[in-house]
Amino acid sequence: MALGSNATSRHGPPRETLRKALEALDGGACRVVQASGFYLTPFVPAGGGDDVVNAVVLLESALGPQALLARLHEIEAAFDRDRGMRWSSRTLDLDLIAMEDLVLPDRETLVHWIDLPPESQKREAPAGLILPHPRLQDRAFVLVPAAEIAPDWRHPLTGLSIAEMRDALPAEDVAAVRPLPT
Repeated sequence: MALGSNATSRHGPPRETLRKALEALDGGACRVVQASGFYLTPFVPAGGGDDVVNAVVLLESALGPQALLARLHEIEAAFDRDRGMRWSSRTLDLDLIAMEDLVLPDRETLVHWIDLPPESQKREAPAGLILPHPRLQDRAFVLVPAAEIAPDWRHPLTGLSIAEMRDALPAEDVAAVRPLPT
């Protein structure tokens, strides 16, 4: 699961928001097994907002994918998340990136969203949950922290590990994901 923030919430600035979000994730139906460090990354798409504080966590949960996504949305709402505009600044973004080797809703739909051209990605949003996240292999801000805690996890369609996907990105994209001091 990936976390990001680039706007102040009722819980504080982005770093404090992520710290509090980790606490909110670790309880009830979810348990944080491992968390990456925090990273400062350029906003994606470029120029759309302030730099983002990002992290990745491994969660353990008895919840199914839809119920877990609903729980993540509840936590986002408690952190003042406004879903009014796609790809805009946000107080908290919690993305369900993958659940083991699960592919949802099916292989064909996942392939469609992975192959969707960038211009279409700006206009179109999937109607439901897609796993693994269709942009996973493109996002240094997810792959760099994910490589810290799960470098060997393999994408169920491509077979590539987190570390291999990170290493396939342009070097400047990876270098732009800067670790923040603890």
